[in-house]
Amino acid sequence: MTAAVADRAQIMRWLEAERRSIADLLESLEPQQWSERSACSEWTIHQLAAHITTSTGDTVLATVRGLIRARGDWNRMNARAAIDIAAQSSPPQVIARIRETAASPRRAPGAAPIDPLVDMLVHGQDVAMPLGIARAMPVEPAVAALDHVARSRFYPGRKAFRGLRVVAEDADWSAGEGDEVRAPVSALLLAATGRPAALDAAAGPGVAALRSRL
Repeated sequence: MTAAVADRAQIMRWLEAERRSIADLLESLEPQQWSERSACSEWTIHQLAAHITTSTGDTVLATVRGLIRARGDWNRMNARAAIDIAAQSSPPQVIARIRETAASPRRAPGAAPIDPLVDMLVHGQDVAMPLGIARAMPVEPAVAALDHVARSRFYPGRKAFRGLRVVAEDADWSAGEGDEVRAPVSALLLAATGRPAALDAAAGPGVAALRSRL
């Protein structure tokens, strides 16, 4: 793989900027848009925005309790937490929380320093895409995020990319050997985090195989 190496200070600068950008995006929405479905189909825009606030508030104890309540299912725990927070918080309160914690280095137990940045880059698109809003993903942070996601066991990209040559068209990033998949780095990051619709922007003989794996 080839990618720029980012230190924690740089990751935090990117993360703070992305959180503030998402707050701006949410602030621009019409009231009825908050009840529309996000690209994470289990959540409305309101619930997804509530989920964005959780990474700076999670504790080990709260995570353990949440996992017990969700019978050990991490995704179910996250889904329930977002729904609960949204039920208790108005859109302005959610936006204020994102702004207040924009520079916070806190993250969920077990998460790598770059994982909150991955979340912000991807969830910003999860808000924008179903609403038909064009939202540019900054290339340098996206490259660092994709490099992490493609190596991490936590995301589907590591397994899905196996046996393929995956190449970013707009950045210095590539990985693997085999049938080629070419796409913008933003589309590759979305695909690697389990969003196969992003492959509509991809080309190459490996696209069908990658889509089937996701």
